[in-house]
Amino acid sequence: MIKALASACLALIMVGCASVPAEKQDPRDPLQAMNRPVYDFNMDVLDKYLLRPVAVGYATYTPQPVRTGLVNFTTNLTTPTDVVNSALQGKPANTGVNVARFLINSTVGLFGIFDVASSFGLKHADEDFGQTLGVWGASDGPYIMLPGMGPTTARNLTGDVMDNVVLPELALTTPQSILLFALKAIEARANLIPQEKLLNDSLDPYLFLKDIYFQRQLYELYDGKPPIKEEKIEEFDENFLENL
Repeated sequence: MIKALASACLALIMVGCASVPAEKQDPRDPLQAMNRPVYDFNMDVLDKYLLRPVAVGYATYTPQPVRTGLVNFTTNLTTPTDVVNSALQGKPANTGVNVARFLINSTVGLFGIFDVASSFGLKHADEDFGQTLGVWGASDGPYIMLPGMGPTTARNLTGDVMDNVVLPELALTTPQSILLFALKAIEARANLIPQEKLLNDSLDPYLFLKDIYFQRQLYELYDGKPPIKEEKIEEFDENFLENL
């Protein structure tokens, strides 16, 4: 059964490569022939008629203090996941900072609505299981464009399942997990509104998005100090695609 499944996956990859022009083939993206239609669906249907209108309404009518409070609350709620991952990555300093942030913001910060910990110099150390797998030596695997979710890789998809399904289930109910995901998705999309022109003006938005995604993953994996020089993209905001 496993051998048959592996053969089927290999066949899909070969078909995908065969249908993509040689000049656009990318070893990081063997599923490009399938990823591009999914990208078009995400942008031309889901984003255009659902996510962007919701995000625009949210950004327009939600007062900034409320938005900040929601961001602080959701960040604090997922801090235990950061604690687990920073420990698994062998980063005791980040583990300690995240533990302290969670204790301070959950109490003095009123369940995380106010980021009191930052005023004490305790900066949030964002760690996820995808990064943990990378630290352990796992490669990115193929680039994948998911319907309604956007870009990821095989490694980060595995990490997302652990971070957003397995670990939250230990403390949150399913409706609470869904609400948390929705709040983070809407806020993330609202933050991307000022960056839309960069994407729309690029010669190939799909390739632009993919390159930015891999650059950000490298940046996060090495805590902002990647071992290779990254290509600078003019006017690019480092928050672009931050929660994807």
